Amino acid sequence: QAQLVESGGGLVQSGGSAKLSCAASVSISTLSVMGWYRQAPGKQRDMVAVILSGGSINYANSVKGRFTMSRDNAKNTVYLQMNSLKPEDTAVYYCRGDSMGNTYWGQGTQVTVSS
Repeated sequence: QAQLVESGGGLVQSGGSAKLSCAASVSISTLSVMGWYRQAPGKQRDMVAVILSGGSINYANSVKGRFTMSRDNAKNTVYLQMNSLKPEDTAVYYCRGDSMGNTYWGQGTQVTVSS
C-alpha cells in the first residue's frame, strides 16, 4: 500500500510561483500513473497533470504553459512547479498514484492565490 504526502502549498500572490512536492512511500517507478489533481470549494476534483507509465505528461488546458510536472525516481517524489498563478488556481491540491488497480491519494495541500 502506497502513502503519498504533499507539501509546498500556501498563500501566493497572483502572478507568483509555488512548487508542490509529493513524496511516496514506495518506488514511484512501480506506479503506473502519478498525477496532481485539485479541488476548489464546492467543485469536483479535477486533473491538473498526470505522468503516464510511458513517461508522457498530460496537462489540463487551464494550466498548460504555466505548470510543469516532474519526477525524481531516486527520491520517490513528484513535483508540480506552478508559475503565473491566478486566483482561480486556488484549491486543495492532491497527489495521486495508481498501482495494481488501486488508487492512492495524499491528504492534500492548500494553495491560495490572492488577487
